Amino acid sequence: MDGLNFKPAPFCAARWARGCHAQTLMARILRSPNGPPYRRERLDTPDGDFLDLDWGPEPSSDSPIALVLHGLEGSSSRRYVRNICGELFVRGIWPVALNFRGCSGEPNRRPRYYHSGETNDPQFILELLRQRFPDRPIGALGFSLGGNVLLKLLGEESSDVRGRPDSAVAISVPYDLAAGSQFLEQSWMGRFYAAYFLRSLKHKVRIKQELLSPVLDLNVVLNSQTIWEFDDVATAPLGGFENAAAYYAESSSFKFLGDIGVPTLLIHAEDDPFLPAQAIPRTEALDNPMIQLVIHPVGGHVGFLEGTPRKPSFWAEVEGARFLAEQLNGDTR
Repeated sequence: MDGLNFKPAPFCAARWARGCHAQTLMARILRSPNGPPYRRERLDTPDGDFLDLDWGPEPSSDSPIALVLHGLEGSSSRRYVRNICGELFVRGIWPVALNFRGCSGEPNRRPRYYHSGETNDPQFILELLRQRFPDRPIGALGFSLGGNVLLKLLGEESSDVRGRPDSAVAISVPYDLAAGSQFLEQSWMGRFYAAYFLRSLKHKVRIKQELLSPVLDLNVVLNSQTIWEFDDVATAPLGGFENAAAYYAESSSFKFLGDIGVPTLLIHAEDDPFLPAQAIPRTEALDNPMIQLVIHPVGGHVGFLEGTPRKPSFWAEVEGARFLAEQLNGDTR
């Protein structure tokens, strides 16, 4: 039995968007590009780099705060981030979106980027929020890679309580990074998704080639054909890992679920094209009373599309915001 009492609304997948790829791609297209206005804040990091935060409007002078973490090669400008910021705002929560290093529209200063196990930056931001707003509840919500980062942060033994949120939501997480990377190479559509990410990742390498050439073999990096190959020759060495396999083993969030000590909602679809269904950590989640795992047979990756083409709705974002509102300010709407 779950230790949490949150009752998610039923998910009714749009009949006109059948299948995991329709859910994934149509949701991406149909989310509105509009959202609450942002106010950007640039923060210098302890290692001489910078992070850009995008603050949404503040509902009231004592609103709870929610930190939003985007997915691989995303940013605060992505439609799913703008959508969740709007959902949080209407429920009385002050949204703030973190752009991972190199994702805010300007190359970061240091050779290293973000990765699926990099928790120092969001912990730095959470500690800063605690310092600035000591009397406000603070939540966090992560999509995909950002959800993996968030869950790892929550379960790390070394994570200071000041760097943890009071409650959390993680949507469409690649809990087992090796399984997810391999799964993408097993179908034409999986390779299509992987190629999309690789183009973006390689573009960032080219932009920073003068900074990266002393530490990476750029020819090998730019000729990588899969996410695993790129992580093996770029992400792993920049992150201090021996290789991609070590990076995946040390960063996969499923192994951290047992140590999570704050109310946490996990939302996932069995047909997520980024992770095989057997890699969903059902046992690890159900063994922790602080975790509520909500799995649907369909929904795709950051999809969960309902409604009509003219008036779509996005169930995971609605329910994720509702969970945080219930946990942070007792709003059970």
